[in-house]
Amino acid sequence: MEYAIIEIGGHQVWIEEGQHFITNRILTTPGTSVLINRVLLINKGGNLHFGQPYLENTKIKGQILEHVRGSKITVYKMKSKKKISSKKRSSSRNDKIINKQY
Repeated sequence: MEYAIIEIGGHQVWIEEGQHFITNRILTTPGTSVLINRVLLINKGGNLHFGQPYLENTKIKGQILEHVRGSKITVYKMKSKKKISSKKRSSSRNDKIINKQY
């Protein structure tokens, strides 16, 4: 089983070739290829390669499939005895990226 652990958007993500993952929005259009050079670990053929903190001369190619939105979150604030309240709703903007090759 070949896999890698990368850092993207402030998160560490376990990926395999051909698998998609969701991360924070990258300001490009869908269909654009991306190179991820923050590789923390690679397991290829049972050989583990660790970075200190990142592996040098290692890049992972991926492609942005689509822009997606996260689940809707409701924030309700109220001040007691003042008749003041506010209700805000928001959802995070994310990207779905497919891993092409190590």
